[in-house]
Amino acid sequence: MNLLDQKTINTIRILSAEAIQKANSGHPGLPLGSAPMAYTLWSKYLKHNPHNPNWANRDRFVLSAGHGSALLYSLLHVFEYGLTIEDLQNFRQEGSLTPGHPEFGHTVGVELTTGPLGQGIASAVGMAMAERHLAAHFNKEGYDIVDHYTYALVGDGCLMEGISYEAASLAGTLGLDKLIVLYDSNNITIEGDTQIAFKEDVRARFEAQGFATFLVEDGNDADAIAKAIEAAKVSGKPNFIEVKTKIGYGCPAKQGKASAHGEPLGYDNIAETRKFLEHHDQEFFVEDEVKAHIKALNEENAAKEAAWNTLFAAYAEAYPELAKEWAVWNGSETVNLEDLYANYADTSKSLATRQTSYEIINQIANRVENFVGGSADLAPSTKTYMEGKGDFYQGDYAGRNLHFGIREHAMAAIANGMAVHGGLKVFCSTFFVFSDYMKNSMRLAALMKLPVSYVLTHDSIGVGEDGPTHQPIEQLAMLRSMPNMVTIRPADGKETVAAWEYALNSKEHPVSLVLTRQNLPYLAGTGCDLKKGAYVIGDVASKDADIILIATGSEVNLIETAAKELAKEGIKAAVVSMPSSDLFEMQDTAYQNEILPKDKTKRVAVEAASSFGWHKYTGFEGAVISMDTFGESAPADLIFKKHGFTVENVVKVAKEVLK
Repeated sequence: MNLLDQKTINTIRILSAEAIQKANSGHPGLPLGSAPMAYTLWSKYLKHNPHNPNWANRDRFVLSAGHGSALLYSLLHVFEYGLTIEDLQNFRQEGSLTPGHPEFGHTVGVELTTGPLGQGIASAVGMAMAERHLAAHFNKEGYDIVDHYTYALVGDGCLMEGISYEAASLAGTLGLDKLIVLYDSNNITIEGDTQIAFKEDVRARFEAQGFATFLVEDGNDADAIAKAIEAAKVSGKPNFIEVKTKIGYGCPAKQGKASAHGEPLGYDNIAETRKFLEHHDQEFFVEDEVKAHIKALNEENAAKEAAWNTLFAAYAEAYPELAKEWAVWNGSETVNLEDLYANYADTSKSLATRQTSYEIINQIANRVENFVGGSADLAPSTKTYMEGKGDFYQGDYAGRNLHFGIREHAMAAIANGMAVHGGLKVFCSTFFVFSDYMKNSMRLAALMKLPVSYVLTHDSIGVGEDGPTHQPIEQLAMLRSMPNMVTIRPADGKETVAAWEYALNSKEHPVSLVLTRQNLPYLAGTGCDLKKGAYVIGDVASKDADIILIATGSEVNLIETAAKELAKEGIKAAVVSMPSSDLFEMQDTAYQNEILPKDKTKRVAVEAASSFGWHKYTGFEGAVISMDTFGESAPADLIFKKHGFTVENVVKVAKEVLK
């Protein structure tokens, strides 16, 4: 390492500390300790072009330890990604491009929203999986148009969270040799020394999981860091580089202490840090010498992309059909499934919506070549296997069926990584009740506006004998309360087609498809209006009704039958299928009033799940037939009857509301 490298490293350190101090909020410990490894990676090994941050074949860098965001922002400023000194000065301020934790889509150069520890490394595994799948599909001899690495910088907290174990286990099993994890090993967390709660041999753990492991004894030794990265790139395995650092390095009063982790250094300590690092005194300043150095590096980076562009142009001539596919995979084609409605029009038939989904998934797989997905070891139950499309495993990354193992936590984060990488339409699947395990990753997908699809089956007490541990009650309310998540619980085959069509064409919403285990009859009048969230099926319009019955999923058939019974007594009941309150809330007020007129206050909502949220639609004069207790182990029909999900009870409650 030369003096210019050291000067640039210290510039990154001081900029980070200054941004945190000005905000009087943040985490200076990681930026001070990890700057040498981050700079070594970005300056010598990371294939990127700051002047085209979305270059498809760039290496991906994920700051899994997202609390150290000031380090990433300083890198983005120094490497000319468009972040200004003013942006650094506005760290953690309202509306700034430098929020407390990195946010994808908000700040140019941020590859992933990280904050909850462990999410970053798990999503990095997804990025590495996407790279391997795309390479297997597109690359030809002499034309490695997909050839890039995924780097993740992690801390002790990331590796304590269980999601990191799940993701690393899968990465090792799959042999993802383009994944390199850099571990900021400083033995300090918020509460103090890691000896209190984290004493395992971390490198041995990763080695047992199938990683090549490396140790850098001194986090300031950039040459040793460089040698470890070079060795990792040819190991033939996923890679784990432990870099022994000192948290808060350079601040004499705080380095190596827990107090360096999550609080500003203080102006006096920053002054002492400058002296210790032999750095200039001017605030928020980058020397011309450093700027010139980075400019030269960026010219080299631009040349790498130019060389790739030349390679791709030759590839397009040699393989024009694949080049067209590349454009489609990286574009935004619209998927049309309208022809599938006819398969579910015969009202004398019935089928579980998970089975309908299986048929649709296989139709999609034949039409959409970049459609990939899998389950947490439940494909035979969630019906998510794509026939004839191969399995993704070490030895054949071209397979489109992903096998996550029993790892719901990591599965959802990996799906995020694959989606944010680009080029693929991704789904993952498990039993609905286990979406609890996936919640954090689903929330981040919604925050990042990633169109990941979740196939969540066994959607209610209809699970039956498996009992309350497997019968979802509150999960629908959980997902419906999540901003930007679209939750859909279809009532039959046609609604399932429409739900999948919406999910495939979503650009900014992740979509949860909540599907039944038990058979449901095909209904008349259902179909593409699902995309409006709620609509009337049957002959009675809401404006003409005495009472409005509202339901989702398996309960729509129930209210439709109840409406026929009420009609025998001269009571006009409108039947509203509301598969997605999220989509309904996106409609204009006129449509919402057409389906639920303000003057029609006699309403009954029926759903075999928590009542939470339904009173918004039923009001003070309505009623909700729901489940506000956990289920029980018994045959599904018996449980439905016991808890009031019968035609007789719906009719009874409707009459009580009318009184």
